[in-house]
Amino acid sequence: MNASGAVQTGDETPAALREEAELATINAEIAGGGTAPHTGSLSRRMMAIATGWILILLLAGGFALDRVLTNLVEDNFDDQLVYLLNAMLVTAEVGPDGEVYFNRPIGEPRFLEPNSGLYFQISAPGKEGYPSRSLWDEPLQVQDEHLDTEPHFFNSDQFEGEPLRLVERTVVLPDDDTRWTFAVASAREELDFQIARIRSILVWSFAVLGLGLIIMAALQSWYGLRPLRRIREAIQKIRTTGINRVTDPLPLEVQPLVQELNMLLAHSEKQAEEARTHAGNLAHALKTPLTVLTNAATAQDPKLAGHVFRETKVMQRHVDHHLARARAVGRRATGLSRAQVWPSAESVLRAVTRIYESTRFDLDGNRDAQVAIERQDLDEILGNLIENAAKYGGGSVFVTVDANRDDAERCEIWIEDDGIGIPEEKREEIFDRGARLDTGKPGTGLGLSIVRDVAEIYGGKVLLDESEDLGGLLVRLSLPRSAE
Repeated sequence: MNASGAVQTGDETPAALREEAELATINAEIAGGGTAPHTGSLSRRMMAIATGWILILLLAGGFALDRVLTNLVEDNFDDQLVYLLNAMLVTAEVGPDGEVYFNRPIGEPRFLEPNSGLYFQISAPGKEGYPSRSLWDEPLQVQDEHLDTEPHFFNSDQFEGEPLRLVERTVVLPDDDTRWTFAVASAREELDFQIARIRSILVWSFAVLGLGLIIMAALQSWYGLRPLRRIREAIQKIRTTGINRVTDPLPLEVQPLVQELNMLLAHSEKQAEEARTHAGNLAHALKTPLTVLTNAATAQDPKLAGHVFRETKVMQRHVDHHLARARAVGRRATGLSRAQVWPSAESVLRAVTRIYESTRFDLDGNRDAQVAIERQDLDEILGNLIENAAKYGGGSVFVTVDANRDDAERCEIWIEDDGIGIPEEKREEIFDRGARLDTGKPGTGLGLSIVRDVAEIYGGKVLLDESEDLGGLLVRLSLPRSAE
């Protein structure tokens, strides 16, 4: 007993654990609302792209503007140095003893003030230099090892704590062969201050501009994606309040999405209505046979067996009919139905020929015709029509594929026989479920009803006419062509 119980417990525990795990998974999916996997937030993606481009453009623009403004300030500073250098050149002369002097004052008092931050110096190899009094006792270190016929600018850290900006030029004064180097230097403090101020203004301005652009991009993203949130709210209303359409006015860009959603809702409603209708029809059709059987069983009718056989056959007919419709509706929902008519017709003819060996079957028409219907449903339709033609005909059945090739949208399949045909006033009645004009032959009376219902599910139709060639019944099966 204990061993058996142990074995039983060992067998059932994993199964119980699996059932509990599956139940927990289902509950989690229900609690999570069946959330589908996603690829991230669209709003965050738009914000990341906008922020990245804003930063790149602001950095590039800020760098370019910094270079332009800095060069402008430096050029203005250099122009002042060149102005002083030119003033020195036009007033400089060489005295009788070979020394340079100014024939008139330059007019810049800072040259006379020691360590004023503005200096000049005139020098030449082997000659005594002529410095400004502002230099006091320390000469300027110029780059006189090369010839500068034009003003030459450079920076110098010669004086500790006082970086300099220098301009120099090599000239030969009148009545003298000596190459004199004229140099003017100015402290960079004011220049560096102006550059630092400009860069500070640029940094703060571009920071505020960038923040404003990012906020604007965020508002644009929020406002631009608002219609999608409205669609979500509309779908929530459909789910919670029973509204069956999205009717809110929305932008043109999302209107096609709303139209497709409304068409999907209409399609779902149609399928649900068809399902309710078929369920009601099936229930109504089964109600009468079940009532007959119940009454017979209650009354202990001695013919109960016959009643059971007859009524169960009736119920089987109805079940087969509705199952055929249900299969066709389910396959139609895929939207990718396609079947070649000729192979289907050949397959059906081979099967029917074995049953009606004395009947002559002929097949003609377009071998390449394709229709928008599942092959299984096409086989069922053609099987019912061809079998009926063989059963009720006089021995000849003629099948024509694509009888009207001029019609680019629909493919017509004709099934003709040489029987007595169907009177015109009975041709619509024969499509009713269970309707049979010839009760002397076996059958359920559901063949043509199933054919019409399945054909209509795929957008087709079935018409009855009189065959001009064989004199019997002509069935015109019209089905939509499939896209190549």
